Amino acid sequence: MAVEMALWRVDEDMPKRLEMSGADLEQKLQELLEKDLSIVAPELMLLGRQVTVKHADRSEFIDLLAIDRAGNLVILELKRDITRREVVAQLIDYASWVAILDNSAIAEIFAKHHPLSGASGQSFDDAFKAKFGTPPPDELNGSHELWVVAAGIDAATERVIHYLAETYGMPINAVFVHFVQDGERAYLARAWLRDPVQSVDTDRAKRQQDWNGEFYVSFGHGPDRSWDDARKLGFISAGGGSWYTRTLDMLQPEDRVWVNVPGRGYVGVGVVTGSPKPVTEPLPGDTQPLRNLAPTFASSPPMDPASDKVEKFVPIHWLHTVPLDQAVKETGFFGNQNSVAKPVSDRWARTIERLEDRFGLQEGGT
Repeated sequence: MAVEMALWRVDEDMPKRLEMSGADLEQKLQELLEKDLSIVAPELMLLGRQVTVKHADRSEFIDLLAIDRAGNLVILELKRDITRREVVAQLIDYASWVAILDNSAIAEIFAKHHPLSGASGQSFDDAFKAKFGTPPPDELNGSHELWVVAAGIDAATERVIHYLAETYGMPINAVFVHFVQDGERAYLARAWLRDPVQSVDTDRAKRQQDWNGEFYVSFGHGPDRSWDDARKLGFISAGGGSWYTRTLDMLQPEDRVWVNVPGRGYVGVGVVTGSPKPVTEPLPGDTQPLRNLAPTFASSPPMDPASDKVEKFVPIHWLHTVPLDQAVKETGFFGNQNSVAKPVSDRWARTIERLEDRFGLQEGGT
C-alpha cells in the first residue's frame, strides 16, 4: 500500500490542510541533507555528496554516501516527484561498487569531500568520533544499505523494493520527503516505506542463518551514561529519543545479552531481569529511582519521564563484566548501531564463541 502524507494546521478548532509539495528541488534537498542528515536518520555521518562511481565503461555519481555508528555504509539516491522502478537498478549498480570499499578508500572519500578537514586537523577518524562519541570500528563497510529519497514511489517500485527486501533480504528502503508550506514558513515532512530499525534485522535474517537467541547490546559510554554505573548497579540503558530506546523493548526477562561499548570492545554478559523503564523509576528490589543511584544520571539535568528523550534502562543480572580499560576487542568482532539487536551473521556466532572463551564461560551456560 502506497504511503500518503498530509498535514493540517488547527486554528480555533478549525483544521486547514497545508500545501504539500514533493521534494521538487533535488538540488535544494541535497543541500539540506548535507547540512543535516538527521532529516532522514539521526545515526548517520555524511562521507560525501556526488561521490564518483567509476566503472570500466563509465562514471556515475552517488547523490549522498553516508556511514553509521557501526561503520556500515548507506547509499542515498534522491529523486524528485514520483520515483520509477529504474532507480532500484541504479542503486544496485552503485552498491556493487560500494561493496568493495575498504577502510582507506572510505577515508579517502571523506577527505576528498571535506577539503577543509585536513587544515582543521579533523581526519575521518576525528569526524567519526566527534559525531558518534566513539572511534570508528576496526573494520568498516561490513554491510551497506540502499535508500531511495523521494516524494513518493510508483506501485511498481514499491513492489520491487518489498520483493527484494522480503524475499532476498536486500537492505533497501524508501524515505518520503515533502516540503510543507505554511504561510512564510516552510517545513519538511518525512515517512518511511519500511520501518528503518526492524527492516535491517529482518533483511539480514533473510540473507543469513537463524538467530541463535543471544542479544547484542551497544552501550554508549560517555558524559551522559557510565559503564561503571551500569556494571555496579546492574543495568543497561539508552536515551536521546525513540530511535535509540525502542529496541530495548525487544528484551524479555531471562534473555542473555552481550554488551559492547563502541570503539572500546565487549565489557560484559548478563541476563535480563525486567522490562525497560525510565531512569526515574527504581531497579527491581529498590525504592529509589535509578537516576538517584547512578552518579552520572544524578549529575545530569532533570528528566521528564514522559519525554521522548528520557533515558531508559533494562535491569541486568551480570554473569561476567570487565572494566572499560579491559574491554575485549578483536578483529572480526560483530558490531551494530542499534541499542539492541538480534544478529544472525556468522560473525556474531564467532564473536560469542570467542567471548565465552575470553570471559571464561561454558558455551550456552553461565
